Amino acid sequence: MSIIRLDIGTRMSSTVIHQGTVYLCGQVAKDKYQNITEQTTTMLEEVDSLLIQAGSSREHLLSATLYLKDMNDYDAMNTVWDAWVPKGHAPARACVQAAIAEPEYLVEVSVIAAVAV
Repeated sequence: MSIIRLDIGTRMSSTVIHQGTVYLCGQVAKDKYQNITEQTTTMLEEVDSLLIQAGSSREHLLSATLYLKDMNDYDAMNTVWDAWVPKGHAPARACVQAAIAEPEYLVEVSVIAAVAV
């Protein structure tokens, strides 16, 4: 059984690939001092980059869990999310309010995707 880990750190890997499935957890914005729209945009740009590195893409998303610091940001986050997800390729998804590790971050995402064949 082959498990591929990319960008391995002490606590986590940015990407794990196993049996044709890509796992990305704990993706946040590049700049934690941006507003919710900017944080969501740069967070999803990072997801795009990691998916491509793993041989996948947003068209192959299976599942996403979004964590919002404040549910009042739900509509603004969804505006960016809805524009990012390709039509007809929406994953199974949950969105919850959560205390994120660094309080300046407003949104975090974990995604599971299939490797593109």
